[in-house]
Amino acid sequence: MAKILIAYFSRADENYVNGDIVTLPKGNTEIVAEFIQKAVGGDLFKIEPAKAYPVDYNECTIVAKDELHAQARPELKNYLGSVLEYDTIFLGFPCYWSYPPMSVATFLERYDFSGKKIIPFTTHEGSGFGSSVGFIKKLTPGATLKPGLAIHGAEAARSESQAANFAKSSI
Repeated sequence: MAKILIAYFSRADENYVNGDIVTLPKGNTEIVAEFIQKAVGGDLFKIEPAKAYPVDYNECTIVAKDELHAQARPELKNYLGSVLEYDTIFLGFPCYWSYPPMSVATFLERYDFSGKKIIPFTTHEGSGFGSSVGFIKKLTPGATLKPGLAIHGAEAARSESQAANFAKSSI
């Protein structure tokens, strides 16, 4: 049986939701990652920068945009020893200006995903995947990138059946 990893970046604190700034106790992408795990099992791994983003939404967007423009590779708080034991990797992230947060790039460049199946999922406030899929493809040569799931962030908490159906049909 295939071994599954659900690696995701998610941010709680102040977030943009349907035109308003609201404080989320748990990030939208983390909610979807947990739904996927509940549906198909697997190991969860939260991709977290060593230096946390600011709690304030506007300050966070400045830092995240600066990282994107610089193509930064922020250090992560934790790393997996290896991805060798996994056949299938669900990769989750919010879409920031059409791309995953640069911490996701740090994670992807750390490991060899050759022969792995990568299944992306994103939460967004209107952009869908943007340019994220092509970006991931460039960072994971030798991997098979499967069609992904884009969920409007404001709908994440109500997306369990959608996430479960997606996960089950993707493996």
